[in-house]
Amino acid sequence: MFGPIGGPEMVVILIIALLIFGPRKLPEIGRTLGRAMGEFRRATSDLKRSLDTEIEAEESKQRAAPAAVQKPAAVQKPAAVQKPAAVPAPAAVQETA
Repeated sequence: MFGPIGGPEMVVILIIALLIFGPRKLPEIGRTLGRAMGEFRRATSDLKRSLDTEIEAEESKQRAAPAAVQKPAAVQKPAAVQKPAAVPAPAAVQETA
């Protein structure tokens, strides 16, 4: 029920709380504790809901982004580049025979 805390442990905790706070104060403490737990659960569920909403919005943006960016239909390759004919060396570099 409460994880590792079983029935006998709950009885011991209740007896200690009764001795410390007294029978008149115990119902008030229980109500306060119950309200705090309820608020905590509401806050965590609100946080979870807002995180789920943000995640869904981000995922929908990512799904929509590839559709907006379209690839070109056909990419043309450049014409074959021909090698130039042999280039004669400059006159200053040529050896004279």
